[in-house]
Amino acid sequence: KRDKITVGFSLETEDEMNNGLKKLKSKNLDLIVVNNPLVEGAEFGADTNVAALIDKNEKTESLPKMTKGELAEIILSKIKEIADKSA
Repeated sequence: KRDKITVGFSLETEDEMNNGLKKLKSKNLDLIVVNNPLVEGAEFGADTNVAALIDKNEKTESLPKMTKGELAEIILSKIKEIADKSA
């Protein structure tokens, strides 16, 4: 891993946050994006997503429904925050 920031994605249909946290820890990630495709606005084929972010300090942030582009911008912003803190 060294100087790399690792981000994972966790698609969960139940107990999303706990399962996402387990994956974050087991894969030694810096950040995980968790979503449930059964939630309205997050289903496959939709232009939107509903997700939550969990960082390596177990800080969680639930995000509202937004476009996939907006979610990508938030993920990139979080990666930058992580990078700035470790610099």
